[in-house]
Formats: sequence, C-alpha cells, structure tokens
Amino acid sequence: MKPSANRSLISRFVRENATTMTLATIFMAVLAVFGLILGDRLLSVGTFQSIAFQTPELGILGLAMMLALLSGGLNLSIISTANLCALTIASVLQFTIPWGDAGSVLWLTWQVGAVAAGLAVAILIGLLNGFIIAYLGVSPILATLGTMIACKGLAIGLTRGNVLSGFPDPIVAIGNGTYLGVPLAFLLFVALCVFVSVVLRRSSFGQKVYLVGANEKAAQFSGIHVKRVLLLTYALSGALAGCGGLVMMARFNSANASYGESFLLISILAAVLGGINPYGGTGKVSGLFAALLLLQLISSALNLMNFSQFLTIAIWGALLIGVSALRSGTGIFDRLHLFEFWRAKSAVSENP
Repeated sequence: MKPSANRSLISRFVRENATTMTLATIFMAVLAVFGLILGDRLLSVGTFQSIAFQTPELGILGLAMMLALLSGGLNLSIISTANLCALTIASVLQFTIPWGDAGSVLWLTWQVGAVAAGLAVAILIGLLNGFIIAYLGVSPILATLGTMIACKGLAIGLTRGNVLSGFPDPIVAIGNGTYLGVPLAFLLFVALCVFVSVVLRRSSFGQKVYLVGANEKAAQFSGIHVKRVLLLTYALSGALAGCGGLVMMARFNSANASYGESFLLISILAAVLGGINPYGGTGKVSGLFAALLLLQLISSALNLMNFSQFLTIAIWGALLIGVSALRSGTGIFDRLHLFEFWRAKSAVSENP
C-alpha cells in the first residue's frame, strides 16, 4: 500500500474515531492524576472489577437511548420499560420456581421463559412507542413521556409499589457472577455493544437509522420506509431497555417500579458525551463505551476520596460541557493538529 494511501486511511480513522480517542486520552489523564493521589487504592484489580460491575446497567440503558437519539428522537421510557420487564420476569418466577427441582431442565426452562416474557413486554412497549411516533406523528418526547408514565403507573398498580425479591441462583448470577474474574453483566454489556455496533455499521437497517436521523425528509424521498425504520428502532431500544432491567433485578435480587430512575438523564449524558448527536444521524457505540468507562472511573475515584455523589454528578456535567466544546467542529485531535507533524514528515520523506 502506498504511503499516501496509508495517510488517507489514518486520517479517515482519526476523523471517524475522534470522540473515542478524545475520551480515551481523557481517561488515561484522569487515571494518571487520580493514580498519583490514591495509589494502589485506585490502581488495583478490585477497583477495575468494581467499575466493571457498575457499568452494565447504565451502559445497556445508554445503548437503548443511543438508538433513539440516532434516529432523531428520544426515549424517555427506558427506565419504566426496564422496571416493567423486571417485574414481569419476577412475577413469572414467583409462580414457577416451585415447579421442578432446583437444577432440573424444567426449572431452568421456566427461568428462560420468564426472561423471554419480560423481554417480550419490553419489545411491545418499544413497538408502541414506534407506532405512536411513526404512524400517529406524535413527537418522540411526548410519546415516550406518555409511555413512561403509563408503564410506571401500571407497574405500581399491579404490584402496589411492593418489591418482588428472591430469585433463583442462575438469575442472580447474571448481575453478581463472574467468569475468570470478569463480571457476567459486563460480558453481557460488551456482547450487546458488539451486536448494536454490527447492526448499525454492517446492516442496511443500521444505515437507514443514520439516514433517517440525519434527514428524515431526504431519507423518505430516497425510498426508505421511514415509518418502518422508526418502528423497528424503538422496538430494539425497548428490547435493550428490557436487558437493562434484567441486569438491575439480578444485581439487586429484587424488582420494583422505581428502580434506576436516576439513570434516565445519566444515560442521555453518557450518550451525548460519547459523541451521539442529540439531533440524530451520527455517533458510534465505541464512543458511548468510552464515555461510560470515563464516568465510572471518575465516580470510583471520588468515592475512594469520600467526596459527595452530588459532586460527582456536577463533575460529570462539567465534563460533558468541556468535551462538547472541544469536540465542536472537527474534534480535539484535528484542532490540536496532532497528526500534522506526521503528515509533514511523510511529505518530506517522499520529496527530499
């Protein structure tokens, strides 16, 4: 491959991954600063395992929010969807756990069925959101606000606000188990990141989501069935929210209509910090992943320093503003011209 082609590929890679590289640089800088302050208290296997335990719930919900944002919309119902999914799973488990001995095929089959029932509810909520937005023409913020309130009211009404708890070991292991020292929930999150990334980057549906988010009218004139794309986008967003609900209930070994309410705005923060355009059309899963790890690193470090969680949230907000300002235009790496020296050196070597 010619040097000019190499430079072109590198330049393209930098442009497409500027946000991820920015966040990775900030992550290393933050790690170095807090590492000097906290030493082994931060730079330990236990700390990084703690970060891996804390990331999945917010990360999976962030993926659900990301899809809605990419399509030019918003999904305010992800938390209520997650909780209703968890309560559905919990309700089925409470009725079916006595059937069959622990460890039997029937016992395991009912658990799989319970999870499938909960995810089916989450997908139905997503389809409802998509239908209201795409076919009834209601704005995403109003449609998902309505389903958020309706789902929470339904969850509280059916459970009377009670907590459902006491799940079998395989369910609890999803939120608390490890494999080779890595939390199972984190492995699930990584798998979902890969799945969503492949769908968005390698499938025609994913390309349509980007096009619809960038310019819905232009996408429609180009022959894309915009309503169908929106319907499927919100269905997938609902399914991911359901997965987030599964991880939450497994982590706490309980389900309730009010769990994780603080995650709603933080999921939006993480998505936008990760380079997802709040107006739709641009963004990558890798950016969201990097943003989540950075947020959790800051949270863990400040927690080790006994700072208030409210200060952590304030710093998260300041970080969002700062990174957004640096990212405006072509990105921090282009602004700082970090690759200009390499380009100039290559040009000189070609034309001595």
